[in-house]
Amino acid sequence: MLQELDIRDFAIIEKLNIAFQAGMTVLTGETGAGKSIIIDAVGVLAGGRGSQEFIRQGASKMRLQGLFHLPEASATFAVLDKYGIEHADSDILLQRDLYRTGRNVCRINGQLVNTTTLKEIGETIVDIHGQNEHQELMHPEKHLALLDEFYKVKIGPQRQKYTTAYLEYQRLNKAYQKRIAHAKEWAQRLDMLRFQVDEIATAQLQTDEETTLESERARLSNFQRITAALKTSYTAIAGDEVGTMDHIGAAMAELQQIAALDPAYQELADNVQTAYYTLQDAASELLNQADLMEWDEGRLDEIEKRLELIQQLKRKYGDSIAQILSYYTKIKAELEQMEATDDNEDQLAQQVATAQQTLLKLGRQLSKTRQQGAKKLSQAIHQQLAALYMEKTVFSVHFKPVAAEHFFATGIDDVEFYIQTNPGEAAGPLAKIASGGELSRMMLALKTIFTRSQGITSIIFDEVDTGVSGRVAQAIADKISAIARFSQVLCITHLPQVAAMSDQHFFIRKQVSGQRTKTTLVQLAPAQRVDELARMLSGTAVTKLTREHAKELLQLAEVEKKRLRQA
Repeated sequence: MLQELDIRDFAIIEKLNIAFQAGMTVLTGETGAGKSIIIDAVGVLAGGRGSQEFIRQGASKMRLQGLFHLPEASATFAVLDKYGIEHADSDILLQRDLYRTGRNVCRINGQLVNTTTLKEIGETIVDIHGQNEHQELMHPEKHLALLDEFYKVKIGPQRQKYTTAYLEYQRLNKAYQKRIAHAKEWAQRLDMLRFQVDEIATAQLQTDEETTLESERARLSNFQRITAALKTSYTAIAGDEVGTMDHIGAAMAELQQIAALDPAYQELADNVQTAYYTLQDAASELLNQADLMEWDEGRLDEIEKRLELIQQLKRKYGDSIAQILSYYTKIKAELEQMEATDDNEDQLAQQVATAQQTLLKLGRQLSKTRQQGAKKLSQAIHQQLAALYMEKTVFSVHFKPVAAEHFFATGIDDVEFYIQTNPGEAAGPLAKIASGGELSRMMLALKTIFTRSQGITSIIFDEVDTGVSGRVAQAIADKISAIARFSQVLCITHLPQVAAMSDQHFFIRKQVSGQRTKTTLVQLAPAQRVDELARMLSGTAVTKLTREHAKELLQLAEVEKKRLRQA
């Protein structure tokens, strides 16, 4: 539900902060007071189209913030996870700033998002329905999902089986179609893959061998220089004649004799002793390395050829041996798949045919279950319409003809909601045939049924009660109140019957102060609600009689709300 809405410099609203409650909230006021502006603000906040025209005159930007509290099972959390947006608890904060420069800054829980993401998430939280904005119930492409949601207990498992079979059919058919449509390209690709796999496999590359080979080549290429350096160094340190080691040994012996006389002498003796043994070890290693040095001209030639082969493979398949081997793994798997397909083209065709038959069988089963669900949905909607004094209206789910063996990802059905508003007239698409008050009541009937399944936490009705009065107005009020039992409802209305059913009532007025127009909002206390309902009833002067009528209307509303809660 929408807990708090903060509006800054939006249209004629300078500053407005509204705390909303659960249940049904109505906003009333005189025409032109700015009631719809608040609804527009919620729409823009939830990802609707933003325009610089919304920015209040004289302001550099507008800011909208909305705090929503969502149920634990809300579908919104899955979308938040999809985009990596953190949500530590069930509260979601939406914020949108629009600047005159055209800059548009959107945040969800403080994290920057684009308007597309904001809209995708906003649609799972808020559903705004107005006289000319007919949301998903008025879009035929949404009707199949609504039917499936209504009858999901039985449709859900069947649709899951169908989806699994559909993906397998698509995979096999795609491979088969590719195979028969690109026979020449297929053969060329097969030959190339075989050559590349054979070339890389024959090379028998090892991950670290290039570094090892380059090191060995460096030693062989500089054999004379290395050998001379090793021998000269050994001779200088430990030659046959008196050399460096003898001199250092003598120095070490002399210093050991005086080491005990002073710590400084002891340190000198230790340092010289360390140098002596370090040189001794170095001399031994020099001699060992010199013995290991062997000249092998054939081995140097082998290394040069091997390195050249590696360079050729790198130019073709990757910048390193690791990349070449990774490419080898990839093309080997592709080759194995293509060879299997190449050897079994008839088998693949049979697999496609079998998968198609399985899919058709599951699709027909799913369609049959959907038709059962469509009957139950029609019955449920007829019950709702009867309560709205549209008992003669006929609602049906129309299954459009689909070409044979034409499979959708959702099944083999293409459905659309149809209605017949008057006996003797032809049924037609819901989105086209209903108008005015009929459309308002039809929408409320559908909303009453789908409120639970859609999971929308806040539903906004913007003057959907236009064109009705009397007992129909009261029926609409009852329906909106019934919807509010499962989702928060914000409703702009001119009907006192609807306003009386609310749990929270705001009055909106437009004021002119300092040659500027401002919209203000006041939450009405019980006594103030009586006056506002009296104004809505009379339309002009409020009299004692209209106040009494307003009180009676509120009393009757409380009785009706109690009945709805117990139903």
